[in-house]
Amino acid sequence: MTTEEFIAANADGDVNRLAFLRDRYPDVDMAYALDQIAGRQTARRKLPSWAAMDGIVYPPHLSMEQCSSELTARYKAAVAHAAVAEVGARLSGDDSLMVDLTGGFGVDFSFVSRGFSRAVYVERNPRLCDIARHNFVLLGMDNARVVCGESLALLRSMSGKVSLIFLDPARRDSYGGKTVAISDCTPDVLAMRDELLARSSVVVLKLSPMLDWHKAVADLGQCVSAVHIVSAEGECKELLLVLRSGMGTERPTVVCADCTAGRRFVIRPGQQGKSCPIVSLDTEAPLWLHIPDASVMKSGCFGALAAVFGVEALSRNSHVFFSHSPVDGFPGRSFCVTAVATLNKKDLRKAFAGIDRANVAVRNFPMSAEALRSRLKLRDGGDVYVFASSDNNGRKLLFITRKD
Repeated sequence: MTTEEFIAANADGDVNRLAFLRDRYPDVDMAYALDQIAGRQTARRKLPSWAAMDGIVYPPHLSMEQCSSELTARYKAAVAHAAVAEVGARLSGDDSLMVDLTGGFGVDFSFVSRGFSRAVYVERNPRLCDIARHNFVLLGMDNARVVCGESLALLRSMSGKVSLIFLDPARRDSYGGKTVAISDCTPDVLAMRDELLARSSVVVLKLSPMLDWHKAVADLGQCVSAVHIVSAEGECKELLLVLRSGMGTERPTVVCADCTAGRRFVIRPGQQGKSCPIVSLDTEAPLWLHIPDASVMKSGCFGALAAVFGVEALSRNSHVFFSHSPVDGFPGRSFCVTAVATLNKKDLRKAFAGIDRANVAVRNFPMSAEALRSRLKLRDGGDVYVFASSDNNGRKLLFITRKD
């Protein structure tokens, strides 16, 4: 059996089990085969348009783990194209050029480069360059050129300005540990900042979602025009910083984007830093509970959220929000509150009468969701949602809700 036949025959197989078959198939390049099987299985989830195409070659596990999903890559492309158009640079014509200085597997490059007449992919790993050359042909990317080399050396060899530079610096140190500070990434964008802005009208920088965006903006100085906090499937995936020269002292616009839901919450400079009002629960008025998207949570701009959508926080530390009427377009999940209870046994008996199953979540609460579910003697699931949190006076409260 050839390597390609083995890959085809085991496309849905368990790679951990298949690894033990090495001795039975001496003619199979097992390391390569397992990378392809695992890669395509991952691509079905992250890159469906690539997984549907025969002949795509996938890299080893780490590169597949680090590569963007199709959802977030499409979002980055939209951000990059809008930023280029905003400064008046051309997205078409013989002089439009996009350069990706940290090519990797090439997912972001394949989407961001669309619309430019020329696009250069730069990567120092020769194997990834070979994979990119192969895949870009299959993807019909006639505008793409692959360069194997160091990003800084290429940057310094360029003449004239380009329309866009894209960077996704490696976020692992020499020991394989994850890094989150800009200066700890490779290449060091802080050291390259002035050269980047001298070469391009727009620089789009992709960073770790663990990074404090306030510190990133402060570190980069007065060149950040926009911060995009990108989430998908309920998880914050990445930070995108759009860099331009001549920004002055104005704060950047912050965009909280949920790619799964296809919605954005835009926070203008004047809205940042607003304080968030605290809700009063001492009323008989109807109550709706709101949980912000992961991207909004990461932004920390809860005062702006309250001002735009008319919601109020349960406390300064809970990040659970309320309104007395439904809220259209809230960037997150909304629920209609049917009962509110303390941990008092009488309260609990009344509030949970007839409820034996619920989805339980906790925020700023001294018990885990599993421990609380066990205490309430509830099975998991159903159409009831219980949110446990603490108000501004430290009271422990349970909100029994149903989806709005």
